[in-house]
Order: sequence, then structure tokens, then C-alpha cells
Amino acid sequence: MQGVVRGLHVNPNGGVPKHPVDQLIVHFSGCEGDKQNDRKHHGGPEKAVCLMERWVMDRLQSAGHPIQPGTTGENVLIGGTQPGDITVGVRVIIGGVVLTITGDAPPCKTIRESFLAGAFRDLSHKRLPGQTRWYASVHQPGTIRLGDDVRVLNEGEQVGSQ
Repeated sequence: MQGVVRGLHVNPNGGVPKHPVDQLIVHFSGCEGDKQNDRKHHGGPEKAVCLMERWVMDRLQSAGHPIQPGTTGENVLIGGTQPGDITVGVRVIIGGVVLTITGDAPPCKTIRESFLAGAFRDLSHKRLPGQTRWYASVHQPGTIRLGDDVRVLNEGEQVGSQ
């Protein structure tokens, strides 16, 4: 599966919205210039990067929600994927960065402004499988840039194989 980076976002003060940047420097512990105010639920090695697929945002916008890139706390917005392409356990190569999807990012009230009538639970993997943001750990750090290719590795496929 091939996709493309459509947005990169950080917030040095923590919280949402996250602000657009042209590149994202990714470390094992997270994204440079990004802060999480709630370290119990966000950040750390298993939640170092937060990703959202563009189809999810498009679906929510079509339902009338005022969600926009960065407003729900994602660091990377990916275009070109389809439902089911990204799931827990898959490896994702973005530019030179290699990530492993560790889990969904459950929605919380801090993102309610991105939803009609505060319906932030419309971004819940439990309610609508796949309609979520994803957390990832960093297998190989590096820099991600707008327009970088995104490749989801097939099960059993190794990094570096084509």
C-alpha cells in the first residue's frame, strides 16, 4: 500500500490544535517541537507519533464535523490509504522513518471542538473500527517531510524489501 504525507503538526505548548510544519523530526521518544500535556495518556515510546488517515477526516467532514488537520492532535496526516490498511502491529515507512502501529488513540474531551455538538466519540475505534487516530512507536528515527511517500508493509515483509 502506498500513500503520501498530507500534513505534519506539532504544538510546543502541548494540547490541541497542533500547528502545521513542513517537516517533522522524529525521535524514539516523540516528535521534536511537540509537547503532550497529559503524559499519562499521550506520548512516550509506545505513543511517540500520532497518525490520522485522510479518509477518516474526509468522512467526519462529510458528516458536518468542523475537524481540520491538526485539530485532533495528530502529528502526521496520511493520504492514499483505505480502511483497513493501517491496523495495530503493522509497520509504516514514512520517508526514512519506520514506525510500528501500537494502538488506537482513544478520543477525549480535549478534541470536542472538532465535532458537532462535541461528538468527539465519532473518532472512536471501539465504535467505528478504523475510524481513529493511531499511535506508533519509532523503529527508525529520522525526518518526515510534506509529500513524503508512505508505505505500509505487508505482513511478514521486512523493512528495505520491495
